[in-house]
Amino acid sequence: MSQTSEQYAGVISQCKDIFIKKTKDYGTAWRVLRGISIVDQIFIKALRIRTIQDKKTQRVGDDIASEFMGIVNYAVIGLIQLKLDHPAVEEVPADTVSRWYDEQAGIARATMEDKNHDYGEAWREMSQESFADLILMKLMRIKQILQNDGQTLISEGIDANYTDILNYAVFALILHQEG
Repeated sequence: MSQTSEQYAGVISQCKDIFIKKTKDYGTAWRVLRGISIVDQIFIKALRIRTIQDKKTQRVGDDIASEFMGIVNYAVIGLIQLKLDHPAVEEVPADTVSRWYDEQAGIARATMEDKNHDYGEAWREMSQESFADLILMKLMRIKQILQNDGQTLISEGIDANYTDILNYAVFALILHQEG
């Protein structure tokens, strides 16, 4: 478990580095995104991963690992937007964004550690294809919850699905780094 925690922290650090650099380049333009737009951004990335996996070729330079990193970062955006409770046209200082990122990544990490305890790191035996499929399934769940005005009868909410998406993408990146 210690190795997983270190690997997890390393992947999150890489993703956050990209996120903060893009924040400095673009500002917090992502703050305008509504829930469905965030879902669609992750959907595009997950579907591209799946298409590349199926076709075993690609024409655009970004590799599968960079798409999983994008999924991590859009999942963080989704979690931040849920917490802030409304999309807005606003600029937020990079140090504030950094704190928000750490808070949401910390929640996701705690969830990962709890689930790893109970599931015995079963994800280490999973395929990259499964991670893409599970992310797509979670996105379909979020879309349905959004159609239900954010309400569920018995199921986890949008935040839990974003957290799982983030963690599946981190797991895919850890396994990719391990070769």
